[in-house]
Amino acid sequence: MHQLCIFAPMANFAHDHVVPYQDSELEKKQQVANMFDSIAGRYDFMNRFLSAGIDVKWRKKAINLLKPLQPQNVLDVATGTGDVAIMTARMLQPKKITGIDISEGMLEIGREKIVKQGLSAIIDLQKGDSETINFPDNSFDAITVAFGVRNFQNLEKGLKEMLRVLKPGGKLVVLEFSRPKEPVFKTLYNIYMNLIAPGVGKMLAKNKEAYQYLNDSVQAFPEREQLVSIMQGLGYRDTSYKTLTLGICCIYCGSK
Repeated sequence: MHQLCIFAPMANFAHDHVVPYQDSELEKKQQVANMFDSIAGRYDFMNRFLSAGIDVKWRKKAINLLKPLQPQNVLDVATGTGDVAIMTARMLQPKKITGIDISEGMLEIGREKIVKQGLSAIIDLQKGDSETINFPDNSFDAITVAFGVRNFQNLEKGLKEMLRVLKPGGKLVVLEFSRPKEPVFKTLYNIYMNLIAPGVGKMLAKNKEAYQYLNDSVQAFPEREQLVSIMQGLGYRDTSYKTLTLGICCIYCGSK
């Protein structure tokens, strides 16, 4: 676990300008929503397939970090098809979980899963934007984001909004892809992300752009120490990060 205390203000981040469709005139936010709408039906399968199922373990590790807090009202940002919301309900048993996402296609699948698992009384999925969260200040005991902060159109704005709706003493847990450092594994990882993932995305999800965007956004994203510093500069406290699976994923934490 790594701790950092220094922040250098930054106005712009390269990943803010990485978009799925290079020729589109739509803003990043709308492009991302359209992209996820187009792959929603295959999203869960592709996650399991491309990660060999290890993404489930990553999510569980992130949620486990909230156990000492025993949160009763949880917000899951960029909830997608509701995987983290469902796991949180099972593992932490809060009174209420709200999931927000900009893709209605992903939310529809998430709602079906929630009904099938009998969790409709606990989990509510709503269409919502991370940069303008439609809840009052100090609303939630905890906030989770799994593989969503890369897709924010404005990273700082999204992080600020989550801090705003977090209660004092509440905790943010972010799960996000990162870039491995070990040279041999880094080479293999780059081959996988540059060639294999987009190829499989084209073949199985019928959308090569979505999985090329995955790699492009990971490469441009401010990760590890840099993201922790950004969080601290925005007002998060007790910030930290932890690498998982040889550095291809990180868990970031911050409190209010």
